Amino acid sequence: MMKFLPGRRAPKAEKPSNGEMSLLDHLAELRTRIIRSLLAVLGGAIVVYAFNSRIFDFLAEPYCQIRPSEDCVFLATGPLDQFSVALSLAGYGGLLLALPVIFYQMGRFVMPGLYSHEKRVLAPFIAVSIVLLAMGMTVAYLFLPRALEVLATFGSEEKFEQFFSAPVYLSFFMKMMLAFGLAFELPLVLVFLQMVGIVQTATLRKNRRIAVVAVVILAAIITPTGDPFTLLILAVPMYMFYEIALIIGSRMTKNRLDVA
Repeated sequence: MMKFLPGRRAPKAEKPSNGEMSLLDHLAELRTRIIRSLLAVLGGAIVVYAFNSRIFDFLAEPYCQIRPSEDCVFLATGPLDQFSVALSLAGYGGLLLALPVIFYQMGRFVMPGLYSHEKRVLAPFIAVSIVLLAMGMTVAYLFLPRALEVLATFGSEEKFEQFFSAPVYLSFFMKMMLAFGLAFELPLVLVFLQMVGIVQTATLRKNRRIAVVAVVILAAIITPTGDPFTLLILAVPMYMFYEIALIIGSRMTKNRLDVA
């Protein structure tokens, strides 16, 4: 038994050697991850703000395509429109640029609770999520001129002039990009649900018909035009991702059971 001399402090208790963390340690780490993510967003916003004019010209291209015979200008409804657009664009752009850092910080936070084989696929998992998000946003950008043309046909064309305010256009544009980007993340969501055991692969296979209906409904909600062509542009890749998610989820859950 160790003896302590009077007036001497007892040695500090050592942390558990089994890698476990206390609740306070988890909260401290979560705070650190959040702060790093916010700093990444701030840095991205500064970069986007520096190139604000060029980026907005690129984003305004779909609007310019529906006004080929006129100057591509936006309607200013208030003195703060330009300032509002610059700040909004910096915020949206900073968030997009910071997504790799945010996903990385999230992955590092959940890594201690993963199996060894799941840790090995974490980096590819994050990379695939970024690629799918970029693919969805690219499809949205290419699809947007068609969406604007279809939306412009509603109502009487003689009573409506297609002049958009920049804040409203930017808000609509980013919502479309986000909707398509999240829709393309469907396979990752399904794989995650299979990994944690919320949904079984066999259940997903048995309900393919329900999945087809759900995909079509989701695509119809995301696409504002409602025409069959644009609906298929989003619905077909989403269902293909559904089948891919079944294959990947089945293999990963099998490996997890083998390890356990």
